[in-house]
Amino acid sequence: MRMPLVSRVFFCFVSIYLVVGAHIADYSRTHLLDPRWPPHAKFHDGQTLMFSVFLAALTIYFASRKTQDRNVTLIATTSFAALYWVTQALAIVYPGTAFVDPEFDTPRAYLLGLPAQVVIDVIALCLISVASYLAARKSSLWTS
Repeated sequence: MRMPLVSRVFFCFVSIYLVVGAHIADYSRTHLLDPRWPPHAKFHDGQTLMFSVFLAALTIYFASRKTQDRNVTLIATTSFAALYWVTQALAIVYPGTAFVDPEFDTPRAYLLGLPAQVVIDVIALCLISVASYLAARKSSLWTS
């Protein structure tokens, strides 16, 4: 049996959104191409970008596979899909962190008065929640 198509589409969309969005945001003058960033900071940014690729691949794999164990598949898919967004939202709790560097802290860095990253995290997590809800609400949604 497979997860409902609408859930698979949502999970796949969020996965592609993750990889493309993370690379657009971080492979830029504010991150990897910023000459003031030390090499080790760039290393960790590269690690984060690769993390996005692998999480997206795992999300798509689990969302797409046929399975008899719907609960484990849904938990795995949801976990892989949400992990990047949750960790990004919580990164602000570490000392000295900021959503943007001071020289890039312009009105463009905000959406609806919130840091753009927060809004993006909320949107992604809402889509993942809807996909999970739709997959979990009725076992009859799972088709072969």
